Amino acid sequence: MSETQQQTPPEPTTAPEPTTAAPEPTTAPEPTTAAPPATAAPEPATVPAPATAPPGSRRVLLAVARWTAAVLVCGGLGAGTAAAITAAERTDVPGLATESDGRWDYPKLSLPALPEGSPRPFTDGNEGEIHYADPRALVLPAPAGATVDPKLDGGWVSVEQYVSLYPKERRGLLRQAVADSALRHITGRAWTMPDGTKSAVYLLRFKSVGFAEAFKDDALSVGSSDTLPLDGTGGVESDTLGTGVRVDGTALYTVAEIEPYGPEQTRWAYIQAGDTLALVVQSRKGETPAVPFRQTVTLQNQLLG
Repeated sequence: MSETQQQTPPEPTTAPEPTTAAPEPTTAPEPTTAAPPATAAPEPATVPAPATAPPGSRRVLLAVARWTAAVLVCGGLGAGTAAAITAAERTDVPGLATESDGRWDYPKLSLPALPEGSPRPFTDGNEGEIHYADPRALVLPAPAGATVDPKLDGGWVSVEQYVSLYPKERRGLLRQAVADSALRHITGRAWTMPDGTKSAVYLLRFKSVGFAEAFKDDALSVGSSDTLPLDGTGGVESDTLGTGVRVDGTALYTVAEIEPYGPEQTRWAYIQAGDTLALVVQSRKGETPAVPFRQTVTLQNQLLG
């Protein structure tokens, strides 16, 4: 299983600070007067007046000093401005903002802790490819701005709630298939985005990889032309959005509802990851956006891999 992290651009480098300081103007020593002795008052000592530059030379020196100070100040301001721009994100700098490509803002993801001594699902010695982490910690969290369904908030899901995703005439067979499959847990989370896109993620954990694959193949016919449709969907076809999404040890199957469909389109994907079978569903009025669907499926796949 690999840890999922957002890549961040390399730390920008700041322009070096100027290394030459402005020379401090030199001043002639102030005249000193010796304290008179208590017994006599000699003539006061005279100190020769400091030499003065001709008026023309003095104007030139003052001009040079002013230009030197101005150059150093501008250099310092330039270096500070460069540091501020290079340290900022592109979207924080006016004129450099990049248009969103449609991806959602998911929180930073990390793999959950395992019980001491427990292996990852695809390591040597874990023949059943079992996920020993709490399955509720493996469900993808909702992205920023989402409204989470309080009835499906990452906790346990009943068998009845799960089979309700499929056509009524097939639910009885599914209940029996679940009972025969050594299913251990179902957990899930659902949310709605501001644009109306509805998402749901379900994780079905079985006793071992063999039971999970049997349920996928026999009860759901995943990956075949007879794939069991979701309730309310019409014709479906394999979705090319799954192409290129690869996580070691897992298998991905994506499906999309094809026209003519009803008021909204539905896409869904199954992820086979050892003892766990995941179902990711998204739908929206008109057409389901491709970018967040692929992003959501990829992140959930990585959490299970």
